[in-house]
Amino acid sequence: MTEHEITLTVNGTEHDLEVESRTLLVHALREELGYTGTNVGCESSLCGACTVRLDGDAVKSCTTLAVQADGAEVETVEGLAEGGEFHPIQQTFQEEHGLQCGYCTPGMMMSATDLLAENPDPSREEIREGLEGNICRCTGYQNIVNAVESAAEELSDGAVPDGGAVRWPADDQDGEA
Repeated sequence: MTEHEITLTVNGTEHDLEVESRTLLVHALREELGYTGTNVGCESSLCGACTVRLDGDAVKSCTTLAVQADGAEVETVEGLAEGGEFHPIQQTFQEEHGLQCGYCTPGMMMSATDLLAENPDPSREEIREGLEGNICRCTGYQNIVNAVESAAEELSDGAVPDGGAVRWPADDQDGEA
């Protein structure tokens, strides 16, 4: 099998690695780089457990080849927290009990982050549509929708989604909060 040298920037950290041409992005993230928050579910893009953001767009990493991501910015669930503080989507999933077994949670969070980056004030129906393609086998959908709705409210109260990370508005022109 042919090996390819690729570079991935994952959660802001650049990684050089060698992968076979058939290596899926989910396996490169988990097995080569240790980002185990991205789960392997169905391996056919149906469940969404493997969802990551690739250059700012939510993708199913189980059907994306690692070589296709060469040179790309990848954000995983581990990259949502900043400075030891939960991202609002992580916080509200906890507060609203938007997780049960937790297997779908990383993919749900990444899809929700993508949704809120594109639509900061979604209706409940738009939240459901934005999470379509992510399956929760524990039937926690109502609490997941509540969590995304709460995160949208929290973000609109001062935090601005910027590619999935929370950036707090500066109090002055120097950028000091």
